[in-house]
Amino acid sequence: MELFYFLVFGALGAVVAALELSKTSKDRINTSPAFNSFKNNYLVVYSLMMAGDWLQGPYVYYLYSTYGFGKGDIGQLFIAGFGSSMLFGTIVGSLADKQGRRRACVTYCITYILSCITKHSPQYKVLMIGRVLGGIATSLLFSAFESWLVAEHNKRGFEQQWLSLTFSKAIFLGNGLVAILSGLFGNLLVDSLSLGPVAPFDAAACFLAIGMAIILSSWTENFGDTSESKDLLTQFRGAAVAIASDEKIALLGAIQSLFEGSMYTFVFLWTPALSPNDEEIPHGFIFATFMLASMLGSSLASRLMAHSSPRVESYMQIVFAISSLSLLLPIITNFLVAPSKVKGGSISFSGCIQLLGFCTFEACVGIFWPSIMKMRSQYIPEEARSTIMNFFRIPLNLFVCIVLYNVDAFPITVMFGMCSIFLFVASILQRRLMAISDKPKVENWTAMKERDPEAEPLND
Repeated sequence: MELFYFLVFGALGAVVAALELSKTSKDRINTSPAFNSFKNNYLVVYSLMMAGDWLQGPYVYYLYSTYGFGKGDIGQLFIAGFGSSMLFGTIVGSLADKQGRRRACVTYCITYILSCITKHSPQYKVLMIGRVLGGIATSLLFSAFESWLVAEHNKRGFEQQWLSLTFSKAIFLGNGLVAILSGLFGNLLVDSLSLGPVAPFDAAACFLAIGMAIILSSWTENFGDTSESKDLLTQFRGAAVAIASDEKIALLGAIQSLFEGSMYTFVFLWTPALSPNDEEIPHGFIFATFMLASMLGSSLASRLMAHSSPRVESYMQIVFAISSLSLLLPIITNFLVAPSKVKGGSISFSGCIQLLGFCTFEACVGIFWPSIMKMRSQYIPEEARSTIMNFFRIPLNLFVCIVLYNVDAFPITVMFGMCSIFLFVASILQRRLMAISDKPKVENWTAMKERDPEAEPLND
């Protein structure tokens, strides 16, 4: 492995350590022992859930290929997963609001465990069922847990600002440290212990079972809108009306879809971008480096959200702009650096430049997750939180399905250019969100005046 990879990994590790160790009291939020106990319980569960997800990721494609399936068949399996998340996501989200978020989190564990079990079968139909179950589980992972946390946090009377601490720590651990450890553990199971490509899925099922036991023993139930008269269709309609009638919610949904769509597309593009001529690159080590960059971003986010200024709505404009520029690097290097035509070998100079840009993008991802969670907790109404969050994932999953289906139809530079444009649009929409979030009192006063012409303004 080349020295360059170690230098990048070491530099990122040093910056993350420096950021964490240099935090002063101004960078930390003073909380209560009761909140710390609640936060730590959630972080343990969330880390176990993410371990169950991260362990599977690097080995899904590899497992399917060992069963003898080609690129086309595997692509259809992946499309089935995202399509399932798109079709069933809003349904399970609405059920979570109505039947209970704790119950939905338990359902996530059961569904994903069943998906892991299907990986033992080489039968295509069984694997397809597993992908559908996995798509449903993914919808629950990215909606039910956050919805439960926000509702439980508010129910227990904790300060609103403390939510940002839980969000940033969850991303730092679940999307950073746990991802790195899961990659190393999966490598130990498959390569060192030679247990086969299905071993990480069995390990994932075990972690999910442990997390489910903690949920059942320590979490209380909370709900969205429990009105008996509201069926699923009524909940869908209510969520759609909330998005259409509140510009802030609509903007938030568009921003999330644009960024996450670019992020999931990047997952499919970074390998061919770094090894266009079949260069030998250490995929596992690069993945760990990306996760370390994500930890750097979440550490920065925790510092930013510990202060009242700059606001989340403000600094996220810059984050989206930087992420847009970072994904332009493959296009820029393609024009400025003459592409090598030698097959094999080590990573090229342009590949090194792109890797640094990709680490920058992953740092932006680390800032994005806790920040978007913070904004969702502010703008999405509690009674339909899970439903609306899964509505946001419909265009995202549709976009990823289209990209997967046409992944060989466009040059890689075109795909990166499209992602960069999406991120730039997200930056513009974020600017609009900041503008309208700056004047909630004016908007509320205008609405009040329309209802009651004789109303008098309140003195601050």
